[in-house]
Amino acid sequence: MISIDITMVIHIVNMIVLMLVLNAILYKPVLGILEKRKQKIDALHDEVVQLEQRARNRQADLDKKMREASGRAKKALDQARAGAQAAGAEKLAAIRQESDGEKEKQLTDIRSQIADARQELQAKTGDFAKEMAGKILGRSLEA
Repeated sequence: MISIDITMVIHIVNMIVLMLVLNAILYKPVLGILEKRKQKIDALHDEVVQLEQRARNRQADLDKKMREASGRAKKALDQARAGAQAAGAEKLAAIRQESDGEKEKQLTDIRSQIADARQELQAKTGDFAKEMAGKILGRSLEA
């Protein structure tokens, strides 16, 4: 049977003193270490979040610069292409104009040769007709 006497009170006091001593020596330092560890983990987590945000911002800036550079490159390429097409069109027009001029010159030469040949043939037509008539009649038409 349990008897309540002074030893029971001593055991209770002993337990309370032991709890206070353990709390002061063991639990508070361990809880302090756990709290510091939690604070350090929270600080590292915040730092990671900030670094991720900076990385996202830098990536967004890089993407923006890449889009701008791509736009400038496309614009420069379009301008170069347009310039090349314009230069090609100018050269083609110059070649066509030169070709048309040469064609007109040759046509003029051919027309003048045809006119000269026509005049020469018309001048010789009378002689040719006399000669043919002489051959057909078998005698000379010279009187």
